[in-house]
Amino acid sequence: MKIIINKYTKLILGIENQALIFSTNNLPGFDQMALDLSSLDQTISNPEIIFTLRFYYWTGDWLSIGYHQKEIPLHWENLLSNGDINIVRRPSGGGAVLHSGGITYALTFKKNYYKVLGYEMVNNWLIKGFRELGLNLRNGHLRKSHINTNCFGTSLISDLVDQDGFKRIGSAQFRKKGVFLQHGEIQTNPSKDLWFKLFKEEAPPKVNLELSNDEIVQYLRDSFLKDKTNINFKNIAIDNKNIRKYS
Repeated sequence: MKIIINKYTKLILGIENQALIFSTNNLPGFDQMALDLSSLDQTISNPEIIFTLRFYYWTGDWLSIGYHQKEIPLHWENLLSNGDINIVRRPSGGGAVLHSGGITYALTFKKNYYKVLGYEMVNNWLIKGFRELGLNLRNGHLRKSHINTNCFGTSLISDLVDQDGFKRIGSAQFRKKGVFLQHGEIQTNPSKDLWFKLFKEEAPPKVNLELSNDEIVQYLRDSFLKDKTNINFKNIAIDNKNIRKYS
């Protein structure tokens, strides 16, 4: 059965600068994907924008489906029908990701900045940041894999695994007109109940850090921007006052 997902809401922010750093927000999955696509389109259309960076949460429990996933298991449809989970399609690739209790990041950047803003750079930043916070991460070992129903069921070299072998961060990309959108999910405290209902396996345990998700986000954001002194940053607060919606 093919997935039928509601159309994205188109969100236009209309803000230009060399690098846009968005505030952390909490919105439904359709709106979050729309904001990421809006950031991507702005990075495409505005030659001054080097990159955009967002960390965010999801209102409610959501499952995001990778761009190339054409079908979903029947029991997911039942969970959707029963209101146990919401489902949205990501523009980025990879398998399905449960967004419940974790942190999502979205980074957009032009192709000519790939060597300093792509998978390797982002992973090095996350490894260093989490090591300083008390969590040791390393790259996964697979170079290529078929699309797994559960994104966190396999660990590619673009993913990050903790010292106990649990995949903690999964990342995927989408490219449009020479610009990349890179998504990543940081599993800090996933719902054990939902994880088992969806994937029929145990969820990764809660990360052993005495920090809130907001504190983790603040540290990671600061560490990402710290060594980029040649870039002009503009902080953007995302709220209902500066978002116009078009269906």
